[in-house]
Amino acid sequence: MRKTKRYKVNEANSLWHIYKTVPFWKVMKNFIVIQTARYTPFLAVKNWLYRTFLRMEVGDKTAFALMVMLDIMFPEKISVGKNTVIGYNTTILAHEYLIKEYRLGNVVIGENVMIGANSTILPGVTIGEGAIVSAGTLVHKDVPAGAFVGGNPMEIIYSKEEMEKRTQQDMFLHQ
Repeated sequence: MRKTKRYKVNEANSLWHIYKTVPFWKVMKNFIVIQTARYTPFLAVKNWLYRTFLRMEVGDKTAFALMVMLDIMFPEKISVGKNTVIGYNTTILAHEYLIKEYRLGNVVIGENVMIGANSTILPGVTIGEGAIVSAGTLVHKDVPAGAFVGGNPMEIIYSKEEMEKRTQQDMFLHQ
């Protein structure tokens, strides 16, 4: 189960309450920073933009590929560990605006994580250290450390133990 905080709304759908929850100028600043970073080929510049202007925690040597889309309203709720790769066109959300409520949740991505291209990470999710997320995955629940996951919806393909066993077998075969 994802860890999100729920906020009820009584009138129109929750998106009509957006500027009651997030200031307009914050959204505009975040939009400009995120769009600039999406097209910037320099990894160090992207990480600097995210840390400085979006108040995100981004570990050393983390690589955001081109076109990564971060949550435009709550990027400060996203943290990414060191030496992690976020694949091309991945979307990372820390909010969900629904009909009768909206939800907010931190997204925590551990160290040495690989997230494949075109993945979507929903709010309130933790991706454990050393995990691998296959391309095109909808991450709708926590990913255990060292696991290999994929699909829509996401399923565990290999656990950490199975991944270690496969790695040892591969090393043996290549000797």
